[in-house]
Amino acid sequence: MRVVVFFSIVLLLFSYSCGRDTESHKEEEKTKIACRVVRVIDGDTFTCTLKNGEEIKVRMIGVDTPESRESPKLERDLERTGLSREEIIKMGKEATEYTKKLLPKGEVVYLEQDVQPTDRYGRVLAYVWLKDGRMVNELLVMEGMAQVYTIPPNVKYQERLLKAQRKAMEEGKGFWGTKGP
Repeated sequence: MRVVVFFSIVLLLFSYSCGRDTESHKEEEKTKIACRVVRVIDGDTFTCTLKNGEEIKVRMIGVDTPESRESPKLERDLERTGLSREEIIKMGKEATEYTKKLLPKGEVVYLEQDVQPTDRYGRVLAYVWLKDGRMVNELLVMEGMAQVYTIPPNVKYQERLLKAQRKAMEEGKGFWGTKGP
C-alpha cells in the first residue's frame, strides 16, 4: 500500500511539474513574434513581414558576421582582424548564403526580444527561432559563420552563445577552420 501511495505522489508531482513547464513554455511562446521572411540582407540581418503586414528589418542579437560588401564596418574589420578585404568579403558572402539557407523567403520565424527593442539604425533586435525550436543566432555561431558580439544590456543568451563559439573554435568549424572571423 505504501508503494502505491508513494508512486501516486510521485506521479502527481511529476504531472504538476510537467504542467508548470508547459505553462511556462506557453508563456514564453506568447512573447515571441511571428514574422515571415522577405529577404536576407547579410549574415546577421534580414527583413520580414509581421502579421499586420508591416515589413521590418531585423538584426540578430549577440552575433556578428563578416561584411559581404564595402561598408564602414568592413574598414573597421580590416584594421581589427588583419585579414584582407577579399578574405572578409568572401567569409561575409559565405555567412549570408548560410543564413539564406536557414531563412528562405516565406519561412515563418519567431522573434524574441531582449532589453532593447531596436538599435540606433532602427532595426528590430531579436533572437530568431525556427519552427523546430532552434535559435538561428546560435546556429550561426555553432557553424562558425558568426562570432559572439554582445552589447549590454542585451545579454539573455550570452553564455549560451559563448559556449557554442568555444565548441566551434575547438572543432575548427566555419571561419575558425581558417584564420577566424
